[in-house]
Amino acid sequence: MTSVSLSTSAANALRADAVVVAVAKGPKGLVLAPGAETVDEAFDGKLAAVLTTLGATGAQDEAIKLPAPAGVKSAVVLAVGLGDAPESDSYDAEALRRAAGTAARTLHGTKKAAFALPLTDAAAIEAVTLGALLGAYVFTACRSEAELATAKAPLSEVTLVGAKRADKAAKAAVERGTVLGEEMNRTRDLVNTPPNDLFPKSFADIVTTVGKEHGLKVEVLDEKALTKGGYGGIVGVGIGSARPPRLVKIAYTHPKAKQTLAFVGKGITYDSGGISLKPAGHNETMKCDMAGAGAVFAAVVAASRLGLQVNVTGWLALAENMPSGSATRPGDVLRMYSGKTVEVLNTDAEGRVLADAIARAGEEKPDAIVDVATLTGAMMMALGARTFGIMSNSDALRDQLHATATEAGEPSWPMPLPADLRKGMETPTADIANMGERMGGGLVAGLFLKEFVAEGIDWAHLDIAGPAYHEAAPYGYIPKGGTGSAVRTLVGLAERVATGS
Repeated sequence: MTSVSLSTSAANALRADAVVVAVAKGPKGLVLAPGAETVDEAFDGKLAAVLTTLGATGAQDEAIKLPAPAGVKSAVVLAVGLGDAPESDSYDAEALRRAAGTAARTLHGTKKAAFALPLTDAAAIEAVTLGALLGAYVFTACRSEAELATAKAPLSEVTLVGAKRADKAAKAAVERGTVLGEEMNRTRDLVNTPPNDLFPKSFADIVTTVGKEHGLKVEVLDEKALTKGGYGGIVGVGIGSARPPRLVKIAYTHPKAKQTLAFVGKGITYDSGGISLKPAGHNETMKCDMAGAGAVFAAVVAASRLGLQVNVTGWLALAENMPSGSATRPGDVLRMYSGKTVEVLNTDAEGRVLADAIARAGEEKPDAIVDVATLTGAMMMALGARTFGIMSNSDALRDQLHATATEAGEPSWPMPLPADLRKGMETPTADIANMGERMGGGLVAGLFLKEFVAEGIDWAHLDIAGPAYHEAAPYGYIPKGGTGSAVRTLVGLAERVATGS
């Protein structure tokens, strides 16, 4: 596990395997970012010129290594790009996160590095901490000992140098960045775990173990309890699998909390589509369909570790959607936990598990419910692979989540819930169908979930189908595979509620 610490030492004076500096695109060419001054002195003031000769432009995700000269105690200098230089020395937090992530990824196989990036304030320190931890992430659970013995190990120790002082604010920034990084990486591990190892029961066992470690209350409903309790949505999705479903509640409470948030996560540990089987080429990454539950789990643990003055309850709706002789068929009607009946027209639309969990969460009268799910391909068609959609029955909550996500560095976009699309889910057989019009399918899914929100409760839906799993080449602090999407937004919302901001 990568550790991050603070030092007031100069960048050239700290002994490390590598020292990381940052460069940016200036109006007249490459410029050095604050933090690189003492390293530049060792290059006789010509570091920018040398890097330019080597092809550096200062673009985001750019990384160039060069041998350290006399006067620098590290063996290697690594220059990473920040993008366009701002008018002041205050760089955007996301640019710092990406630069730190790029550095940590580039330094796989290196034990210790000094990061001499622009640490102008606590927010910058937190951004660099988080970026470094996320960039150093590697999923190794399924590698053999022989391969691990020869593979490049992730960066193990990061020292942030050049901070004006290691005061309480700076230390708190490192702590928050560390908590967020570790919990996002926890989500990544869960998403990357193959479905033969992560299934509803094993996921529930992990939550139980971690909950005890952090003093959180955990309750698990197994298939018998779900059937007896009338959770027709969760049971209906999981009934086709040899591995039965679970509903897990994990709760953090603070003695001085005045408000309660309920987070609901979709946890389909493998999604074959059920009887409405996915076509070839669409099954290989369906272990990621539990990313919403992973994000909710991590957010509750993070709230506990940060001691936020707000109650946060996570509801993880866990099931494996498989085709078999016992599976739900298109045309079946399920009676949901709320009592509402649903005609299943497509077994690959698993919003039903969220619907039951949302209804159950509403019984505890939280101040707001936020669900998180890799729910629709339609949302990816609308917003691409890096942006999640936000829908809500409350304009204020939707706007608050969008602002929180933007501040946290998670691209998102507010989406409507057009009333006219509700008509497409009407059916003569049941109260509602689980499918509607094809066009606007992501919005239809949001309207379906809205049907199960208790009267008077603010609710929002985050469709993270795009950014939850990254299939292209790594960039910045984003690896190939699970990303930890929405964890920062959920934790940020909990902090806003806790502080009344």
